[in-house]
Amino acid sequence: MHPYMNKKAALSTMHSKEQAIAEPFFELLHVSITVPKNLNTDLLGTFSGEVEREDTPIETLRNKARLGMKELGLPLGIASEGSFGPHPHFPMIAAGHEMLLWMDDDLGIEIVEQEVSTDTNFNATKVHAWQELTSFMEKVKFPSHALIVRSNTGFDRNHIFKGLTTEEEVKEAIQKCTSASEDGLAHVETDMRAHMNPTRMKVINNLARKLASRLAQLCPSCSCPGWGKIDVIRGLPCELCGLKTKQISHIVYGCPRCEMKEVKMREDGVLRASSTYCDWCNP
Repeated sequence: MHPYMNKKAALSTMHSKEQAIAEPFFELLHVSITVPKNLNTDLLGTFSGEVEREDTPIETLRNKARLGMKELGLPLGIASEGSFGPHPHFPMIAAGHEMLLWMDDDLGIEIVEQEVSTDTNFNATKVHAWQELTSFMEKVKFPSHALIVRSNTGFDRNHIFKGLTTEEEVKEAIQKCTSASEDGLAHVETDMRAHMNPTRMKVINNLARKLASRLAQLCPSCSCPGWGKIDVIRGLPCELCGLKTKQISHIVYGCPRCEMKEVKMREDGVLRASSTYCDWCNP
């Protein structure tokens, strides 16, 4: 029997992420997800800037997971963090970087799975009036995806309106923010909180399935959950000259608890890299 069978885990969220995470964890591990009541994860940082994130993403994940574990008195915890901006390799495309952490105090392990996805409506614009938003709202999937409106200049907590899902709400927010802003503009952006963004919720669901699938794998040496990819080895030989490229040639699998490791060929069976990626053939 899997060591997590019928266990409970604390999910630290105030944005309904259990809707994306609970199902894959129960389906693949028979782990029940419990969300603590009255947990304010916004204290660790907010998308809209009222609270700056002071720690690194991984430290924020750890702190967030511990909040829920402490509240419920559970040794198992889950936390999610997301950030949004230009894609790291294709700056003209918006992307989301999602991270999901599993913490187990009984075994003394933590596992992080992450994903960079272009499946996002992340966007922002500045307007003088509601009429200027027509094409923007269609692009960002309003009203199924909420908006945030704030004054374009300065930072005024009284002029940040979040979770807007109706035209009337957006119109009223723009009117208030343009009046309060020195340049007469309102800053309109997508609300990236999970419960206000179905597209982001879908990405978190995929990542939760990825993490649960990894936890289902036991270490061949010590039987600890979480056997999976921990590193890659680069150096796939060029198809023309045979020299090593920066493309991945092998995957390193490992255990989060013991020192057991295993190196395997890349999963797609590719043995040679395109000369496009060769520093000698294509300098």
